[in-house]
Amino acid sequence: MSLRRPFLSWLSLLTGLCLATAAFAATVPAGTTARVTLLETTDLHSHILSYDYYKLTADPHVGLERTATLIRRARAKYPNTLLFDDGDTIQGSVLADYQALAHPVPCDRELAIYRAMDTLGYAAGTIGNHEFNYGLPFLAQVTDQRMHVTGVKNRRCAGPHFPLVLSNVFSTENGQPIYRPWRVIEKTVTATTPDGQTVRVPLRIGVLGFAPPPIMQWDKRHLKGNVTVMGVVDAARKYLPQLQAQHPDLIVALVHGGLDDSPYTPKMENAGWYLAKDVPAIDALLLGHQHQAFPGPHFKGMPGVDAERGTVHGMPAVMGGFFGKDLGVIHLKLVRKDGRWVSDRAAARSQVLPICAGKTDCVPTDPHIAPRVAAVQKATVAYVNTPIGHTDFRMTSVFADLGNVSALSIVNAAQRDYVKHWIAENRPDLKGVPVLSAAAAFRTGFGGPDDYTDVPPGALTLRSAADLYYYPNTLAAVRVDGAGLKAWLEHAAQRFRRIDPSQSKPQALINPNYTGYNFDQIQGGVHYRIDVSQPVGQRIRDLTFNGKPVRADQTFIVATNNYRASGGGHFPGLDGHATVLDAPDANREILVQWIRAHPHVTRADFGPRPWQFVPLKTKGPVTIIAPTDALNVTRGDHVGAVRKLHDDGNGLATYAIDLSKK
Repeated sequence: MSLRRPFLSWLSLLTGLCLATAAFAATVPAGTTARVTLLETTDLHSHILSYDYYKLTADPHVGLERTATLIRRARAKYPNTLLFDDGDTIQGSVLADYQALAHPVPCDRELAIYRAMDTLGYAAGTIGNHEFNYGLPFLAQVTDQRMHVTGVKNRRCAGPHFPLVLSNVFSTENGQPIYRPWRVIEKTVTATTPDGQTVRVPLRIGVLGFAPPPIMQWDKRHLKGNVTVMGVVDAARKYLPQLQAQHPDLIVALVHGGLDDSPYTPKMENAGWYLAKDVPAIDALLLGHQHQAFPGPHFKGMPGVDAERGTVHGMPAVMGGFFGKDLGVIHLKLVRKDGRWVSDRAAARSQVLPICAGKTDCVPTDPHIAPRVAAVQKATVAYVNTPIGHTDFRMTSVFADLGNVSALSIVNAAQRDYVKHWIAENRPDLKGVPVLSAAAAFRTGFGGPDDYTDVPPGALTLRSAADLYYYPNTLAAVRVDGAGLKAWLEHAAQRFRRIDPSQSKPQALINPNYTGYNFDQIQGGVHYRIDVSQPVGQRIRDLTFNGKPVRADQTFIVATNNYRASGGGHFPGLDGHATVLDAPDANREILVQWIRAHPHVTRADFGPRPWQFVPLKTKGPVTIIAPTDALNVTRGDHVGAVRKLHDDGNGLATYAIDLSKK
């Protein structure tokens, strides 16, 4: 049987439909206007339900099931809407890890997050950096995508019921994009003619999608040799002519990246600012990755950015927060001119709608979501309650920035033991080289008063391990010298603002532009002091190992994770070349196995805190934000002279730390 006739029939049908659409569009009179609203979710990280898996309680401040309520309300209010997802969708919750790692979802069953999203009718989505965390075979399976990548099965599986677009990631096997680089979506919308009549008209929306190029470092273990990545602006310029040849009425870019006005490179993580500047043919930017809201104060003062109206170099843009906390919205006005639709940028505006207007004022859940994931939710809760040990002290990340290592010491102990055993069995040439370990608190209040690691005394479960190690990193170890060790600590000390002792006004200690998960605290016999009165790069004092000053040429092996070892956080000397171990095992699983081998965990299992502040007497208070009950939570953890100044009314409080005390 010839395949040519069916193909020609399909082509004839498509050509006929396009001609009919074009003929219909040509009858739309000049001056006709259409109001179109773009809705965006981003960085959902599989937060489907309003639920805290670490406390096993409801959490109304997160969850797609509440964002869904905002989506349905927006559709009721605005007749012409399109819903998009901006990536980092399939990873980031205990439920996600359960389906990917503990009990991998079979090929014929749709991933829970996509089952929930399918109830909402997404127009399209893109791929974020965390989509790659579980490897390409898993990603190909759950998105039902034939990637033509070595080691990836080409089979039909249950995937999302909306298209995924990715313009800048390519297979090394055939040089082709691993997802469709662009799509054209058709939607019939209502428009208003110059004489006031309401008409129904077809609209063609072109969609591009971009992942952040540093995925090649962050997930090197999964991606090296399998895919290549192109810079965001470069990929847009490559595929925009192909997309424009389809004559779309509107072009939308789904950018899993935020805004950064530092010099552009093809490896730039947050290239949205340059995409708006250098590719003006795009009509709207949907942003993500930075876990921020745009428009919003975080971006105020950035050149070319209107952080109130929501434009970047005049281009409408939005970034809808993270974890389902917000819905991003762009309102566009299209005007019919010279036989085509033109976006009136002066009339465009963006907004971010929160699911919670206040701490106790949250929208209700959408009743259609929870039933779609009820079975996997029940299985996940049962799984995370599996006991693995016991602790006699509280492990918390509250005041981790002040040296409270109660939640870090156990991670560092597990990582260090793993590397020491590996060296003994595999690298006799490294025998005798001191092994240290670096860990950072992943949850330090960025997401609100409940966004802290908190494992109370008592039973340790798999849920506890997930709380203590939040991300699905794999273990790595790097070789550094004493100078490199000091540079590592100096870089981490950017977590603090520079404090002026003569300042009588309150000074915030924490630098909000330096994320908590990059504040590494290194243990294993090292001790050091941090002088926050000094500029960045000159803060580490009295660095010792086993009581002796660290020499610049002294060699160490530091256990860490694949993200840090391969360049995540831009630490000096950590770009993959210093790696001596790129382990196949996840840090969290290593932690679980360590607890099972040491089922009775006590404070005595760990040494003293590795660092302190250099004593500094200040005229005014030095402040830090923490939960209202922080002093009770951290009692006995020796975080220094901390006193509460006042409650902030949102579950958080402002505290003063007396830096003059040891």
